[in-house]
Amino acid sequence: MQYHALSLARHGRDVALLGYLQSRPHGDVLRSGRIRLVPVAELRGLRVGPKLFQYVIKVIVQTIQLLYTMLKIDQPSYILLQNPPGLPSIAVAWIACLFWRSKLIIDWHNYGYTIMSMNLGRNHLLVQIAKWYEKLFGRLSDYNLCVTNAMKEDLWVNCNIKAVTVYDKPASYFKETPLELQHRLYVKLAKDYEAFKPRTESVGWNAERSAFTEVDEKNGHVIKTRGRPALLISSTSWTDYERYIDEGIKLPSLVCVITGKGPLKDYYNGLINKLHFKHIQICTPWLEAEDYPLLLGSADLGVCLHKSSSGLDLPMKVVDMFGCSLPVCAVYFECLHELVKHDENGLIFRDSNELAEQLKMLFLGFPTLEGKLHNFRKNLRASKQLRWDESWDQTVLPLFGQNE
Repeated sequence: MQYHALSLARHGRDVALLGYLQSRPHGDVLRSGRIRLVPVAELRGLRVGPKLFQYVIKVIVQTIQLLYTMLKIDQPSYILLQNPPGLPSIAVAWIACLFWRSKLIIDWHNYGYTIMSMNLGRNHLLVQIAKWYEKLFGRLSDYNLCVTNAMKEDLWVNCNIKAVTVYDKPASYFKETPLELQHRLYVKLAKDYEAFKPRTESVGWNAERSAFTEVDEKNGHVIKTRGRPALLISSTSWTDYERYIDEGIKLPSLVCVITGKGPLKDYYNGLINKLHFKHIQICTPWLEAEDYPLLLGSADLGVCLHKSSSGLDLPMKVVDMFGCSLPVCAVYFECLHELVKHDENGLIFRDSNELAEQLKMLFLGFPTLEGKLHNFRKNLRASKQLRWDESWDQTVLPLFGQNE
């Protein structure tokens, strides 16, 4: 939604961006003179009564809160809403559009009821109500966007909703990171995280070093450290990989960086601390928003464990990785082929054993400039994929009426 807001602002539109008070928007959003942030207080869970009662009360309070906020803003020509979350926001946005005589655009990234069904089961009463609600109010929109052709077809066949496919694309700042910037990032992270610190003490002049880079004493240029570990983004099949090295297979040590700040982060950090690997270090750094693209652009391989609840959406993390020409191993689900082309820009796996075999194949002889890992990166560089701005101008801008 921040990308949408920036694109509208780039075309001279004034944008009111509603979001939770506690969230921190990207710097480009904060710096834009055309985007006004409208904070919404996040409701903390009600702890009285059965869970169903708590949920109903929460939806009622959110409805009142969101409607009040939307009726306070200046009259909009359009209201653009991402779904999910859609309960109660689709209905509230539709009511606000009736009040303002605005047009409603829904950007479908998934179905909320399928996410709900992961905890409650598909036949649960709440899930069935949410499914009915999503279909009913989804049909009341003026325009619809979606993230895959599979979702476009499903919206039409099952909901009678006509949508335009707008694939998620990386922003311009997702790109390969120059070696100098890589070095600065590694040195910065090495101050707080052991995995980024140099493996040996510096001999000779006192230059800044990291586990991955150092400064050449002869010419002062940044170079990659000999025998450096491979940098992997996200979690992976560590135990099998460790066993391969112990068996004498020529593989590099791994530094696995797990990004994200979900509520289970402390729990998983506790599990990680109980693992005692010789050749693998696992790091869960807190990254500033501007450092995340730099880290992706510095990595050797990305691993994506995203599984779609509906089988119809695509992982944004992989989109960003491809923007940085970073090859990916991704777990299989139905429409993943719309993004990850197996054996062309990455590999698709179905279980941890298959992933471990793929890692062994990709990192054999690392850091050689031959083999599949290098070829995948070459293919990504050569693909000249559209960036968000160009894609948005072609597919979304016409919906807003360029001359209004």
